[in-house]
Amino acid sequence: MQWSDAAFVVAARRHGESALVVELLTQKHGRHAGLVRGGQSPKARAVLQPGNAVAATWRGRLTEHLGALSCELVQAHAAGLLDDPDRLAALAAAAALVAATLPEREPHGDIFAAFAELLAALDSGTDWPERTVVWEIRLLAALGFGLDLSQCTVTGATADLAYVSPRTGRAVCRAAGRPYHDKLLQLPEFLWRSATAKRADVVAGLRLTEYFLTQHLLLPQGRPLPEARLRFSERMRRPAGTDKVVADITA
Repeated sequence: MQWSDAAFVVAARRHGESALVVELLTQKHGRHAGLVRGGQSPKARAVLQPGNAVAATWRGRLTEHLGALSCELVQAHAAGLLDDPDRLAALAAAAALVAATLPEREPHGDIFAAFAELLAALDSGTDWPERTVVWEIRLLAALGFGLDLSQCTVTGATADLAYVSPRTGRAVCRAAGRPYHDKLLQLPEFLWRSATAKRADVVAGLRLTEYFLTQHLLLPQGRPLPEARLRFSERMRRPAGTDKVVADITA
């Protein structure tokens, strides 16, 4: 058995003295792992960094086998972010979420496309922090847990949306949600209309997606939120260049 596909590296772990078991997010074959012989060499490890785009070829005697991977570098996204710790943390968090939540070997072209768009934003976009939140919302939707942030689930209003119900994942307007604001999740404005996002808004968005990622995708598998995602959230709570934690958005 053999296939070739476009892919992004999402994880790699040591295997024996010189090999790596590498997990890829592929365009047509979903999350797929394979053994890269010699993967621990400096040259190979530079290619097999999370987020890097590769041309992958997998070979195995049977489809259920781990099989062997060869990966040719297409674009070194990780290397381009080394001078920006926040962007690099966002990339690591996104890759870790793919590795933790996607079922193995099930095609998810929508997630592949969303990941590619996130990488493009990280490479050059100034709006990359809010795009990371949108990426996580798209990941939830692709895996069957979409959020409805288009209108208030109580009144049908499409303006002044301020909360999300943790039970239904649907938006609630400020007036309807105020009496229950301590039981609802904050909804930053940039997620339901075109608006400039401050760092505190991104923090609120990450808290929102974290709740649903944990409750619907990770806890049912007995898995915690990946450490890389926790580290990214913590970094975003600190304004760039300082150690001060960003205050929560208030109702």
